[in-house]
Amino acid sequence: MRNKKIIYAILITIAIAAFFYLKMRPVKSENGRIVNEIKPTIGVIENIISTTGTVLPKNRLEVKPPVNGRVDEILVKEGEKVKVGQTMAWMSSTERAALLDAARGQGEETLKYWQEVYKPIALISPIDGEVIVATTQPGQTVTTSDAVIVLSDHLIARAQVDETDIGKISVGQNAMISLDAYPDTKIKAKVEHIYYESKTVNNVTIYEADLLPEEVPPFFRSGMNTTVDFIESSKENALILPSEAVVNEKPGPYVFVKQSPNDKEGRKQPVTLGIASDKNIEITSGITVNDTVLLIGKKYTLPTSNVGTNPFMPSRNQQRR
Repeated sequence: MRNKKIIYAILITIAIAAFFYLKMRPVKSENGRIVNEIKPTIGVIENIISTTGTVLPKNRLEVKPPVNGRVDEILVKEGEKVKVGQTMAWMSSTERAALLDAARGQGEETLKYWQEVYKPIALISPIDGEVIVATTQPGQTVTTSDAVIVLSDHLIARAQVDETDIGKISVGQNAMISLDAYPDTKIKAKVEHIYYESKTVNNVTIYEADLLPEEVPPFFRSGMNTTVDFIESSKENALILPSEAVVNEKPGPYVFVKQSPNDKEGRKQPVTLGIASDKNIEITSGITVNDTVLLIGKKYTLPTSNVGTNPFMPSRNQQRR
């Protein structure tokens, strides 16, 4: 009994699938054509190579204490600009910290005496840069392996470029950076460095490229994910058409140019192509901005009559019966 129910369920599923396939499949209309008129436009066209990347410090410098001890005071905060030679924190060695703790129990005068006699250690910035990590708190014990403050000279975007595209990238090439957190903001950048050693990511060979923003926005943060568009080629005042308007066949590409107000067929006009983007393509010769190009496509409509019926659904005749 259970096997029969399973068989009936399978048959019903197949019947419903067949009904919707026959009912919804596209069928050409009578004329079978859609004709749209397009005017070429003058504008900027770019051929880009898109990839992903991450915001990182170009040079990440960890400031570590010269001796084990305790942090007395932090003078900077994250995001603050610092100059070379600037004091960023004060700390006491383990011996000084123990001596001050003992002097504190003997009175304020004794404490001040030993604070003057036994000077603290200054942590000084070795570069001009920006503080990107300053989470150590006063009173915290640190060792010579602990980074009290982390500096960055400047933030960059490090892109991962597929090996098939790395030959199209060069130092000084223009690019656009957009952060996943701020997708509507486009940041102009240039390729600063292309690494010589490859890496394998998900079984794909990639090369890393560093991009230097022309102006680092205040919302740039280390670790942010980015989309990087390398501009392989660009042209202003280009004659542009949608890519679907161009037919690529032997002996060469052509478009359908409208000849008269009532012309729905168009004349095949050979054209010479230039830069191609995702949606548009440049026309370097063959037509002008005054021509009207016909975009001819196939038209599909749903059938008006019942192509098939579901044997498990009641029909009008069956209802009458």
